[in-house]
Amino acid sequence: MTIASDLLKRHIQTLVDDNAQWQTLITDDILWELAYAPAFGHPSRLSGRAEVMRHVTWFLSAVKNFCFIDPKVYPFADPQSAVAQVRAEGIIKTTGRIYRQECVVFLRAANGKIVFIREYFDPTRAAKALDTPILDLEPW
Repeated sequence: MTIASDLLKRHIQTLVDDNAQWQTLITDDILWELAYAPAFGHPSRLSGRAEVMRHVTWFLSAVKNFCFIDPKVYPFADPQSAVAQVRAEGIIKTTGRIYRQECVVFLRAANGKIVFIREYFDPTRAAKALDTPILDLEPW
């Protein structure tokens, strides 16, 4: 177990089920990257506690019965970094559609807190569940 792998496990355990506890895990200058979120109109970067909390609050209010399933957390040689593979499921309140996802989450820690998250997930699954179109984005 490393600092980052412990924080990543706690992130998965508390983000939804004990959000007040989760908030104690993040730094004020946290950066959360959602690499494929722009494909359905969401931001690719959330910078700072206020921006992250706005997005997390929206997510928690938009999805009911959300849960992480079978998380596998892998520490790196650097104790400040870890990665997880996890499935997730919930119901989008506005559409009633089931949202199933498979994610890979990278985490970096500093001073015992989460300073960086980079999350990869299938944007088509999110768009279908939200009943929103996939945007035609230009390659970068």
